[in-house]
Amino acid sequence: MLSALEVFTTVVVGVMVGVEFSVAFFVNPILDGLPGDNGLRGRTHGARLLGAVMPFWYIGSLVLVAVWAVAGWHHHGAGLVVIAAALLILSVAMSVLLLVPINNRVKTWTADGLPADWKQQMNRWDRFHYVRVAVIIAAFALLVGALG
Repeated sequence: MLSALEVFTTVVVGVMVGVEFSVAFFVNPILDGLPGDNGLRGRTHGARLLGAVMPFWYIGSLVLVAVWAVAGWHHHGAGLVVIAAALLILSVAMSVLLLVPINNRVKTWTADGLPADWKQQMNRWDRFHYVRVAVIIAAFALLVGALG
């Protein structure tokens, strides 16, 4: 049963990492390269869509890792799982404190009602997101290491 939890948790976290990596290094750069306000429209739509899904995915991933840490406390790799959980807690804190406030503003923007500093806000979100991606990649790597 523990093995199934380990694999399921690793897959859930790994897919989340893949989505966030893709947003950081492919989706947003593609959107930023579109002419006119098309990229901004894509980002606002993404802010609404992913903003609705990702909180559950982040918290769900954290819960799964916590259950793994407790259930596998006396098994190989437990320390790695605990560190991964700590990194996921950091990613949630970063999300709530740094990224969500910007995301909540972005999802309400229209081409007719942009703040003067909208590009700076997008750049700030991107920088915070790069750091968050690095944190969740590290958490994922630790989980993969704990499988061995």
